[in-house]
Amino acid sequence: MLRTARAVTALLALGITLLWAPAAMSATTLTVAQAISGQSGTGTVRGYVVGEPTATSTVRTSGFTGDTALALADSSTETNTANMLYVQITTSYRSAFGLRTNPGLMRTAITVTGTLTAYFSHPGLKSPTAMSKGTTTPPADDYYAAAAGKSGAALKSSLHTIISNGMTKLSYDAVWNALKVTDQDPANAANVILLYSGASRAKTLNGGNAGNWNREHVWAKSHGDFGTATGPGTDLHHLRPEDVAVNALRDNKDFDTGGSAATGAPGNYTDADSWEPRNAVKGDVARMIFYMAVRYEGDDAWPDLEVDNATTGGSAPRLGKLSALLQWNTQDPPDAAERNRNQIIYTSYQHNRNPFIDHPEWAASIFG
Repeated sequence: MLRTARAVTALLALGITLLWAPAAMSATTLTVAQAISGQSGTGTVRGYVVGEPTATSTVRTSGFTGDTALALADSSTETNTANMLYVQITTSYRSAFGLRTNPGLMRTAITVTGTLTAYFSHPGLKSPTAMSKGTTTPPADDYYAAAAGKSGAALKSSLHTIISNGMTKLSYDAVWNALKVTDQDPANAANVILLYSGASRAKTLNGGNAGNWNREHVWAKSHGDFGTATGPGTDLHHLRPEDVAVNALRDNKDFDTGGSAATGAPGNYTDADSWEPRNAVKGDVARMIFYMAVRYEGDDAWPDLEVDNATTGGSAPRLGKLSALLQWNTQDPPDAAERNRNQIIYTSYQHNRNPFIDHPEWAASIFG
């Protein structure tokens, strides 16, 4: 009987071990750093797409030539290839994850499962069995890491550095085509949405004639006299499509509430020195102005742009009215279209973000 009891006990113990073994072996998602240091077996890795590897120490970040490989990193702004994992993209995933076909994937997060083994004689992942897209907005501990825990002037200074470093500047001509992407009508891919009027208009109708749309500088370019030269005059974060006549009617006015109905732009109002946009974009306008005042601080050959609480016009690098803009930022929080536009500018054009779209609460901390 004793031997039988011992045998039963042993079998029960073995059964318990077998029962719990799968749970102990359950897969966990690896960071890129973990995948680089553990090059064996199968693994699931999450990271940011940072380029197209073409050789052991070479990764393209633009002008992509193929859809067969991508590089992942734990930071969306990583440039050191030693901190990258090279991922093979097999045929079934190339249409969705190849960078030549999908350049907008740059700096977005993806999760991939496959064999952890060298690729291009570099730590890699090959023969993927699953690939999926994750969140596209860099988390606070990534893009905005240097701003964590700061407020007021310190926060403004930190954000200025973050959104200035690595920014790609467009020519004024290049803005035309960029706006056709950033402001595309989600209901009609052949059109753009005009900022103030909200109208949908054919992309092909860009120009300077009646019925055309042109490039509206939300921070009026005469407020600082920066014109249309590459820099603040071509910064997509405050350039939007607008009807030629409505753009002329807004002119270089500051922003404030009140006035008479604006011709051609339902829901907008204007008087001698100010413009009130329609409710649906009041917050958008405010956050564009806040971005400009943080991005351009007078340390890179451009004027130091500041938001003030007046509607004074003129060529001084100031724009108002601060009290109205702060109210609009709260009244009209970022929506999906505004967040998507911010992401497109970040991934496909300028490679910087408008922090007040990601964190609208920062406006009160800096300007309140």
